[in-house]
Amino acid sequence: MASKLFLIMAVVAAALPFAAVADYVRPPPRPILNSSLSSLPPSIPQQVHISLAGANHMRISWITPDENAPSLVVYGTSPNTYPFTAQGESTSYRYLTYRSGTIHHTVIGPLRDSTTYFYKCSGVGPEFQLRTPPSKFPVTFAVTGDLGQTGWTKTTLDHTAKSQHDLLLLPGDLSYADYLQPGWDSFGQLVQPQASARPWMVTQGNHDVEHIPILKRGFIAYNARWKMPYQESGSGSNLFYSFDVAGVHVLMLGSYTDYDVNSDQYKWLKGDLAKVNRGNTPWIVAVLHVPWYNSNTAHQGEGDGMMAAMEPLLHAASVDIVLTGHVHAYERTKRVFNGKSDPCGFVHITIGDGGNREGLASKYKEQPEWSAFREASFGHGVFNVVNITHALWGWHRNDNDQPVAADKVWINSLSSSGCLAKKKKELRKLLLAP
Repeated sequence: MASKLFLIMAVVAAALPFAAVADYVRPPPRPILNSSLSSLPPSIPQQVHISLAGANHMRISWITPDENAPSLVVYGTSPNTYPFTAQGESTSYRYLTYRSGTIHHTVIGPLRDSTTYFYKCSGVGPEFQLRTPPSKFPVTFAVTGDLGQTGWTKTTLDHTAKSQHDLLLLPGDLSYADYLQPGWDSFGQLVQPQASARPWMVTQGNHDVEHIPILKRGFIAYNARWKMPYQESGSGSNLFYSFDVAGVHVLMLGSYTDYDVNSDQYKWLKGDLAKVNRGNTPWIVAVLHVPWYNSNTAHQGEGDGMMAAMEPLLHAASVDIVLTGHVHAYERTKRVFNGKSDPCGFVHITIGDGGNREGLASKYKEQPEWSAFREASFGHGVFNVVNITHALWGWHRNDNDQPVAADKVWINSLSSSGCLAKKKKELRKLLLAP
């Protein structure tokens, strides 16, 4: 039965449009990692990961094969001592002949910042521990996109674990299950050691869509498994949302849902930006999948539509950094807007080099004047926001399994420049536009 399932889904996947891979040069081969759920008792929580869920709260998500397991989390600040209890919700889904386990989502809190909590899911199984982010600077983000499940992925995860980050940002393309739903399960197991200990904040990529015309709508697995704080941020969709952490306002935007000026996403974005107080959150970071500034030959022009709709608004709001994936390489720009360098523009970083099975995009066009650094290597980024005015960005390549710091730059927040005042009228005009 399992082999028949894989055959059916492989045929479906082959018939549907994928991103072209002709330009990718594959690195030295490393196996696709895979793991089985069958060796675990059905009552034991699996694929545990956490995310922020509004001020001073965390959402803990996990899966149990046992449909009767409670969506219960017990937790406290000491090992094996759980004075607090939270009850959540559960869901499941079917995808052709595949049926998921029971997917639990439970919000815990209020929690103290910069504090280690110990917890159990469904009241059984192993004890996990998480650390809440700080409420004040400094705060450190690990950044990696287009992860997948290869040996290179494992190397990237090992490196991010050493970065002492407070939370991880993932700009799309998580599991590379590509319609083969057991791939979501093996991905959940692969990332559990890290994702159960620090918040993982994700947005969707093209490999997360899994839409089958007539048969299946898109994002079934993604939305069921990776619930983000969209309701807490006033969004009507799990595909776009925002959150605050330690003086940073983060916009998680959707490249694969409507984004034109009449869309729900654009209207939500205007409302969200209208509420931002740069005194409380002097930094604004946007995360999406498809790059707007890309000098690689791969995926040229694919972000132009979203860029045309949203770049003027993000520029007027003085967004500091835009983080993207999709192109399997690394590139950092100077501050840029409207196709050229602009001191009041944003730094655009493409970091779709987490370790996926498609390999690296190693062919580049002639380097534009706005491109500051580019390299086709697997790796990860670390964004350390030191204070109101300064942050250190660093990209680390996976060089023979060692995290080598290949690109570092200090970035000044636009809130500490004259850009906010300069663009005040521009922002107001866009926010008030029908």
